Amino acid sequence: MRALNIAATGMAAQQTRVEVISNNLANMSTTAYSARRAEFADLLYQQPRLAGTVNAADGTILPAGVQIGMGVRPSAVTFDVVQGAMKATDAELDLAIDGKGWFEIEAPNGEPVYTRDGSFKRTGDGQLVTSEGYALTPNIVIPGDTRRVTVNKDGEVYAIFDDQVQPQLLGQITLVDFVNERGLEPIGSNLFRETAASGPPNVGAPGEDGRGVVRQGYLEESSVDAVTEITELIQAQRGYEMNSKVVTAADQMLAATTQMR
Repeated sequence: MRALNIAATGMAAQQTRVEVISNNLANMSTTAYSARRAEFADLLYQQPRLAGTVNAADGTILPAGVQIGMGVRPSAVTFDVVQGAMKATDAELDLAIDGKGWFEIEAPNGEPVYTRDGSFKRTGDGQLVTSEGYALTPNIVIPGDTRRVTVNKDGEVYAIFDDQVQPQLLGQITLVDFVNERGLEPIGSNLFRETAASGPPNVGAPGEDGRGVVRQGYLEESSVDAVTEITELIQAQRGYEMNSKVVTAADQMLAATTQMR
């Protein structure tokens, strides 16, 4: 009976949906995390009788056919880069992107990767790095005798020294944007990798060509909405239960057929 297989695909789909929801809820406190969403597509159809064919009995055209669906499958798990709320931290190396854009990071293997998590740290050499120790690109090095660091909305990093009146420009943080941000590949640690689907990175100064600006002393919070996720979780649970009832009903029908024979 096809109903068993069809309901099984429905249960598997709802299980995938719950897994995505659970990952969203687990990352409610992850800096700059964008909520994921599971998307589904129907499977192929068996068509014992096609619409538009000629009725052999009288030669009329059939206005409708017989189409029996084979179930559902996951088609994608996507994310929209929806900016989370700005959380004030007052830490001079906490940077948030207000608008579109990504920070470029150099992975240990030299590969460029991208993040919106601006909770930067300073190494013993004064280099700006992520919490995982990956260097920010372009490289910014803060001298050891720096009293204070300021970053303006254009990404310009200045160091203030005790023996100097004017701040010293250390460099400018650039931002990267993509034609299709959904095509980026998440690799963990709040990092993403360029793919053929995302298109090549477009590097430029903050505030130019639609890119956001940099806010010092802020971090971007997760965009996960707990109420929405719980509602989705309840819907997924009900969908799983209904598909399991289909399995039970189909099993009972098969048992009744077997007893008749």
